[in-house]
Amino acid sequence: MDSFRIGDRPNYISHADEEEIFRNAFGQKIPVILKGPTGCGKTRFVEYMSHTLDVPLLTVACHEDLTASDLIGRFLFRDNETVWEDGPLTLAVRNGGICYLDEIVEARKDTVVVIHSLTDDRRMLFIDKTREVIRAHENFLLVMSYNPGYQNVMKELKESTKQRFVSVLFDHPVPDVETEIIISETGLEREEAEKLAGIGEKVRNLKGFGLAEGVSTRLLVYAARLIGSGLTGYQACRSAVTETLTDDLEVRASLEEMIQLFFEKPAGK
Repeated sequence: MDSFRIGDRPNYISHADEEEIFRNAFGQKIPVILKGPTGCGKTRFVEYMSHTLDVPLLTVACHEDLTASDLIGRFLFRDNETVWEDGPLTLAVRNGGICYLDEIVEARKDTVVVIHSLTDDRRMLFIDKTREVIRAHENFLLVMSYNPGYQNVMKELKESTKQRFVSVLFDHPVPDVETEIIISETGLEREEAEKLAGIGEKVRNLKGFGLAEGVSTRLLVYAARLIGSGLTGYQACRSAVTETLTDDLEVRASLEEMIQLFFEKPAGK
């Protein structure tokens, strides 16, 4: 399991009391749901807490073809014999660690059901194929994440599942915090980082008015890295923000005007 430990301390700046809530949930063995928009730091936070708590982290990117066997494990034919191989969930349950199911609403509903026995006082996993019952290690914690803004009738987490977890709500950081994140991630000059954070705040106000989602901190960090590599602020934001967020010509024009409030458009660009 050492290969699943986070070596270097991930760069993470707290937004509110999420560290305190997570640490106490881990101590009380209460599963956690992280809710928030794309690119707001949910995955980085889990990596940071894994490092802070000194426990392994097994991450599963959920998708519609994810099966229970992908989580629990399966029999494999190896060296002329059939052997059982634990999946990431079973490894975390058996040995201790955080099992992080990223974007859980993308997984099939029949797959999600297998976690229920791990999210109540039983804290156990039954492996049907081997007839084994595993009692969860004391350092096991189940963590899931999803973006409420992308939920629909077909992809909605059941109440019966939600109410087995405590929730931590994430949002885009306020400009001052986002400025510090950009600086700490890229080393960009503060003045430039403040401009990017300002763009982020203004673009997010367009959510629902032509944009399905506001700009993520991740994209602003990408823009900062492009600026650091030699692009102008306008070029970096056009590529990382405007062209990424929308294909609508009118919305793109609005974003271009917004960017030019902070970064001058180079002549001939």
